Amino acid sequence: MSARYARSRERDDALRAALVPLAPGERPRAVTIAAIFAALVAAANLIAGVLSSPTGREWGTLAFQCGVLLAAAVGMWRVKYWAVLGFQVLLGISVLLAFLALLRASNTWAVVLVVLVITVCSAQFWFLIRAMARIQMPERAARQDAPPR
Repeated sequence: MSARYARSRERDDALRAALVPLAPGERPRAVTIAAIFAALVAAANLIAGVLSSPTGREWGTLAFQCGVLLAAAVGMWRVKYWAVLGFQVLLGISVLLAFLALLRASNTWAVVLVVLVITVCSAQFWFLIRAMARIQMPERAARQDAPPR
């Protein structure tokens, strides 16, 4: 059993050593696509909300949802670790809710739509994992230089 752990650790160390930190101004393709995707979903959410003529309480929910998505989009456009991590949380929740929606899918069109949501969100989640590994948090670099407590 320990031999497997040793092989796994060696493989992980090799993968970490192969990762190249982002150059100044560089943005991974997955993060760029995710930022555009988040902005488009925020716009689509706003348009759908306005067309459904929400009441007073629904306006607040709509504004909150669009605000969170736009904050994630802007943060990812600026290659901020917190934004990518937060968007991955939203993608994970979307995948889980879509799986639950399969239980209530009443026709073929609903199943196709839910499977499409699961596929798009899961693929985006997967591609953001490697991009997150390359994004360096500024506080982390400062902490490595500081003496241990």
